[in-house]
Amino acid sequence: DLHSFPTRRSSDLVVVEMRGIRKSFGSVEALRGVDFRVNAAEIVGLLGDNGAGKSTLIKVLSGLYGADAGTFLFRGRKLDWTRSCVSRARGLGIETVYQDRALGLQQSLWRNVFVGRHIKDSWGLIDVAEERRVTAELLARMGLGGGRLTPDTRAGVLSGGERQGLAIGRAMYFDAELVVLDEPTTALALSEVDKVLEFICGVREKGKSVVFITHSIDHVWAVADRFVVLSHGLNAGEWTRGELTLPELTAHLRKVTRSEEHTSELQSR
Repeated sequence: DLHSFPTRRSSDLVVVEMRGIRKSFGSVEALRGVDFRVNAAEIVGLLGDNGAGKSTLIKVLSGLYGADAGTFLFRGRKLDWTRSCVSRARGLGIETVYQDRALGLQQSLWRNVFVGRHIKDSWGLIDVAEERRVTAELLARMGLGGGRLTPDTRAGVLSGGERQGLAIGRAMYFDAELVVLDEPTTALALSEVDKVLEFICGVREKGKSVVFITHSIDHVWAVADRFVVLSHGLNAGEWTRGELTLPELTAHLRKVTRSEEHTSELQSR
């Protein structure tokens, strides 16, 4: 049951905490002092309209962008996060799955799982047999394909939900502490959405954390422990699951969106 999970407490161990994060691109301030945290074994829904700063925030979190200012802590340890470094974020256990799932659709599944991080043999060569074996185990563990998929299957034949499941499974294989998902349910059929939500809950059941960025409030409501709303590069609200209802969260998002539209109108005059 997607809705049966324990309530998280603010006292839970904090995996990542970002304080006063700023990021500009020329004269455009994408983030203007955002505070954001993720607790252990927690799913955080990151919400907001287009241009709210969600994508910029997760790119800072994942090391794709360096922060212009602010404080970044990982498990309580303060780190210099002003220089972008995806490999450093991955080394901490922060794995990001972007909306396009970052799969090479013409490549085999085993190549997609290990791209950039291959298993090497004692000669320093790619251990193809081991990578195929691990990929087969991953497919079985994630319940992907119902037995029709093999490590040599081309990624392009996977459905949208299966691609998302493979990307999540890949992140977990590389021992992710925090999996960041950018619009993971976009353009999926209802049955596929349910499967992806099960994958997401499975990450939490293993004691790991998820940041779920989406425009689909119904989808994130089904699984998230806490909701963070951004607007114009600033925090615009934060609630745990028990602090509001779905209609109340929807109403707040609509209010924020109307405010952003009004501001845009004023700026265009």
